[in-house]
Amino acid sequence: MARSNTLFACSACGHDSPKWHGRCPGCGEWNTFVEEQRSAAPARGARRSTRAVRPVPLADVEAEAVARMGTGIGELDRVLGGGLVPGSLVLIGGSPGIGKSTLTCAALGNLAGSGRNVLYVSGEESAAQVKLRAERLGPRALQVPIVAETDLDSVIATIEQERPDACVIDSVQVLYDPALSGSAGSVGQVREVAGRLMRVAKERGTAVILVGHVTKEGAIAGPRVLEHLVDCVLSFEGERERSYRTVRALKNRFGSTNEVGVFEMRDSGLVEVQDASARFVAEATHAPGSVVLCAMEGSRPLLVEVQALVAPSELAPPRRVANGVDRNRLALILAVLARHSGLRLGASDVFVSIAGGVRVEEPGADLAIALALAGAAKGAETGAGQPPAAFGELGLTGELRQVAHADRRLAEARKFGLTNVLHPGPGLSTLGAALRGARALQAA
Repeated sequence: MARSNTLFACSACGHDSPKWHGRCPGCGEWNTFVEEQRSAAPARGARRSTRAVRPVPLADVEAEAVARMGTGIGELDRVLGGGLVPGSLVLIGGSPGIGKSTLTCAALGNLAGSGRNVLYVSGEESAAQVKLRAERLGPRALQVPIVAETDLDSVIATIEQERPDACVIDSVQVLYDPALSGSAGSVGQVREVAGRLMRVAKERGTAVILVGHVTKEGAIAGPRVLEHLVDCVLSFEGERERSYRTVRALKNRFGSTNEVGVFEMRDSGLVEVQDASARFVAEATHAPGSVVLCAMEGSRPLLVEVQALVAPSELAPPRRVANGVDRNRLALILAVLARHSGLRLGASDVFVSIAGGVRVEEPGADLAIALALAGAAKGAETGAGQPPAAFGELGLTGELRQVAHADRRLAEARKFGLTNVLHPGPGLSTLGAALRGARALQAA
């Protein structure tokens, strides 16, 4: 009987078996077996020659400056760390319809317009469908060469023949390796596809952008090793019903992971938002439950509006809905408000949202959320003639903690005329002091 060229390995402990198991015999985990290609066995009696490698001190290693390729999209280049690095592998993931294909097609169009050799590989749509989307992006996008193919061998052969400077694979989950028996999108297929594309990118110096699917929880679909293989992981966030989109780096071997790009979806495609704070401050209201948060997104400050609504509940337990903020963080803030300010909302429905569809994950948003909840519960607004602004972290004992880049947050607030900003400092070290300060602003 011919020996199979595949085996099944546990993604948790590495135990391998010639057949699939629901439960790993090695570690006992369930549904962890994935299909892999079997490496060729050496000939009987043959010995593999090895040689020792001499270590080199890091001080003696020569690190050459890498010339980057600017995509012509400033917000995307900011997140990438200055542009695409030749030979790098970039993974961009996001929910369906968020604009991944639009962003990558526009980037390739700009690169083609600057004289770069580019290639667009579409596995989900035909060339005619991609053209319909590219027509609204301008004439540059229409100059991008495209192939509609899902066979990995054909895609790699095309890349080696065309030798593009940048290549987009849309998407990595639909490519398949004929040598594996698993269907496209399976763990084994995705891992093998990404591995072979990585080798081609490094050998040919081609910057490859992989478009990835996401699960219903928002994580990038496929094995975790996919994120380890690539050089950069970008998360495209936002809501399809809203116009604003954000691109943030979750991993970047050639730049910072703290940068965020802001875009707005229009009829002509994704448009960069150069000054997002101006948009959000102009739309901020003076109604009870509205507070402007001085947040930090990467290396730049960003002013966003936090809105809260507190209403009597007819349900048991009451609802806790959070859009743009962590739901567990909201629960913590509600507990601190109940314990240290006497504001008990256990019998009320609580809704908190970041206006514009932006997501804020930093702890510096705690104070703004707490003030918005307090204002919504008491039906009072703060700030005379201007929306209230705040930033700071809340401790479990009711203290206010300092957050990074306070001076830059304050400077951004003053730029838009927000002079009364509540933040941790001398005289404002507890949640109670912050609430009294908010009431003082209301009476001013």
